[in-house]
Amino acid sequence: MIQSNNFSTSPLWQQGAVVELTITGLNHQGEGIGRFDDRVVFVPDTAPGDRLEVRLMRVKKNYALAQLLKILEPSPQRTRPSCIVADKCGGCQWQHLDYQFQVESKQQQIIDALERIGGFTALPLEPMLQSPASLGYRNKATYPLARSKTGQVQAGYYRKGSHRLVNINQCPVQDDRLNLLLTEVKKDIENRGWSIYDEEKKQGKLRHLSLRIGHRTGEMLLTLISAHKGLPDLEEQAGEWLERYPDLGGICLNIQPEPNNRIFGEETIVIAGRGTCREKFADLSFSLGANTFFQVNSEAAELLLTRLQQALNLQGTELLVDAYAGVGTFTLPLARQVRQAIAIEVNQDSVQQGQRNAEMNQITNVDFLAGTVETVLPTLSNIPDILLLDPPRKGCNPEVLREIVQQRPGKIAYISCQPPTLARDLKLLCAEGSYEITWVQGCDFFPQTAHVECAVILQAVNG
Repeated sequence: MIQSNNFSTSPLWQQGAVVELTITGLNHQGEGIGRFDDRVVFVPDTAPGDRLEVRLMRVKKNYALAQLLKILEPSPQRTRPSCIVADKCGGCQWQHLDYQFQVESKQQQIIDALERIGGFTALPLEPMLQSPASLGYRNKATYPLARSKTGQVQAGYYRKGSHRLVNINQCPVQDDRLNLLLTEVKKDIENRGWSIYDEEKKQGKLRHLSLRIGHRTGEMLLTLISAHKGLPDLEEQAGEWLERYPDLGGICLNIQPEPNNRIFGEETIVIAGRGTCREKFADLSFSLGANTFFQVNSEAAELLLTRLQQALNLQGTELLVDAYAGVGTFTLPLARQVRQAIAIEVNQDSVQQGQRNAEMNQITNVDFLAGTVETVLPTLSNIPDILLLDPPRKGCNPEVLREIVQQRPGKIAYISCQPPTLARDLKLLCAEGSYEITWVQGCDFFPQTAHVECAVILQAVNG
């Protein structure tokens, strides 16, 4: 084993070398950062303070990715994982880290991104909001399906860095009310003899099992995702599931025939019961379909919404535009505090679902508009007082940012699950003194992972 020494005499900077190093930090993907011969080495499943023996795997000129071989001296930030397959499963990166340290690390992620990428200083940063629950918080789970070598149906998550399935019967971060369905539905699929899709051969039918639950209502929705229709006796089995599980409101079949990694297809068929389950969020009722986007941690999302409402200091006279509205998760609660709200959403199904959610809650001052933000935002007749941005992980398109700067809404509230793209977009919005950051709030939507949610309020600068 080689210990780190001077860069100029670097003896073993090559693939396969076994070296010793100490982890000093974490990157935004959750990997430990160490140094060997004055070069950076990224090591998954580690904690700052760990002294390790590692094998260099992917070696570049100035950095390498390494595999953990042995913990020589554990970090005080380590804790025992709640999951028995945490070292194999790719679903969580941080189950080995103390939860309080996870929260601190996520706050630092936000600071690092905004300072290093955005170039911001003296940030008006609020204390990090912790998730009310660090386990059992996820209200939706979608499991890939496979068959073992002995023919048993398996469901779980892929091994880290691979496409090999880790079979599980329960998952500590999912709502524990879903675990019984996971275990028993696998057996039912096996007993029915339904074929499982083989990604290499592009043959078979069932690809994924998706389970959703209303965290506060307990209503559940089960969706089978298949490459093709024609599962024998599916209606009979669906009836048995409804009878067996009193809180299961419906069974759906989603068809995804394309040979790619996309999970859901365009067509969803209700086999039995309802095609939705109901959730209570911010004192409102939401109807959620099989593929409806909704925050997976309802309680943490509600915490962030409450703080956002307080920070915006709404007076009831504002025009609010939610540019990536989904089914109105944030639009509808905020609409109760403004004069008018406009929700822009590219997915037509989500638009219709959002309209139904507004009607169900008797909210009449919201208009849902179908289309991309790039096409709809320039057509609005009035400049919004508040523009809410909650884009996908890749952030806003440059075209959208240019339109925003040209329109100059009074306030922008930007919510992001990807601090680097958030910082990039904020830098463009604040260029030439157009806007200034007045509030930054991180919230842990995703305990046991390296992901973090962050909300930022920008105020237009006069001039």
